[in-house]
Amino acid sequence: MNLKWFIYVSKVLQTAAMSEGQRKQKYSATRRLQLKSKLLKKAASMLVAESEQKKQEKARVVNESFPPLMLSGLSVQELQDLCKELHRKIDVVDEARYDMEIKVAKNDMEIQTLNQKIIDLKGVKRPSLKRVKKTTDDMLGACTDSSKLMKADFKVNLKTVKKDDEKREEVTDWRKNVEAMSGMEGRKKLFNAGQ
Repeated sequence: MNLKWFIYVSKVLQTAAMSEGQRKQKYSATRRLQLKSKLLKKAASMLVAESEQKKQEKARVVNESFPPLMLSGLSVQELQDLCKELHRKIDVVDEARYDMEIKVAKNDMEIQTLNQKIIDLKGVKRPSLKRVKKTTDDMLGACTDSSKLMKADFKVNLKTVKKDDEKREEVTDWRKNVEAMSGMEGRKKLFNAGQ
């Protein structure tokens, strides 16, 4: 039995549980849960067995392709020939790997272009826009130079402030203020005398 089959049966059980809401159910909820848990346990054990089988297959292929090297009892010339042969094999494998990488990159580019074509064919959903009321000033502002209108709008929207005339004292010579504030004529005379 295949793992995909167990996954399919599990999905069928889930959809059967969802679609049986209107008609009489063939299995009770506990029975379905029990079947599902048994299927999942079996699928898990099959996954482990499948991964072990893949590891064994990989080890077998590697051993067939690259048998272990017997280096004991070889002369210097035979070791050099073996190294050259291994280098040739490495070059062949590198070329094949490079070719595969190029093919994969090319296929990825094709997939991306096809996905882009699909998106272009479906079209992009545009969000619904809200209607905005525009005044005539806004419409004129869109048509003409907006910087001039902004300056005019700022001047129009400014509030006018009335300035109260404050009673200001007239600025006079400070020396006259000293005489008025001194209060003592004697000190003023002493001050004048010192100059």
